Amino acid sequence: GGGVTLHRHSRALLLAMSHELRSPLTRARLNTELLPENPDVVPQRDALMRDLGEMAHLISDLLESERLAGRHAALHREPTNLPELAREVITELEARHDCAGDIVVIADPALPVLALDRGRLRLVLRNLLDNSLRHCEPTALPPELHLRSTPTGVELEVRDHGPGVPPEHLARMAQAFYRPDVARQRATGGVGLGLYLCRLVAQAHGGQFELRNASPGLSVRITLPAEPAQVAPTKG
Repeated sequence: GGGVTLHRHSRALLLAMSHELRSPLTRARLNTELLPENPDVVPQRDALMRDLGEMAHLISDLLESERLAGRHAALHREPTNLPELAREVITELEARHDCAGDIVVIADPALPVLALDRGRLRLVLRNLLDNSLRHCEPTALPPELHLRSTPTGVELEVRDHGPGVPPEHLARMAQAFYRPDVARQRATGGVGLGLYLCRLVAQAHGGQFELRNASPGLSVRITLPAEPAQVAPTKG
């Protein structure tokens, strides 16, 4: 019907705008990096670089979510060491979050190395850990990343100790662009793409995505099978 057509056109326009924004954003980042090393300017330059970097991540997430939501989402599987990948992501996040180094990583010593899409799993870890660090209060326990073996593959869980999400919003938090005011900061960048993208990555691997209140905090659990069955992409 007309609503579906409008929705399709809106997504196409958003996708086209995102592609167009990549070039000027790249130029802005390069020009900012070339600013002189003046001590009076460095703090503002660093803040600008962080903001530009976050914008670049948001655009990449939007484009990636469109690719994964398509009917022919192709994964690039390679042997992936999840604890090693997690350490790389945490190191990157330390530039944006003072408490990133406090993340507790608990990995099963017998964790198998599976053929996963390393780039997509990096996005998942970045989104989930960044999301948990937004609720890294000085008085709260640090976020936790659990990597576990399962009978059929692996499971990763990110849990923070923040305020959690009101139950009436929990079921919709992993939908595209869902961001009620009470939960606006829950999704990466505040635009409701982070958790949606993580769900798409899990489903593309033939896995499961689960969101629950951990009381206190929010827990996001993703299970990835070693040999997934063929599954149809989920829209929405």
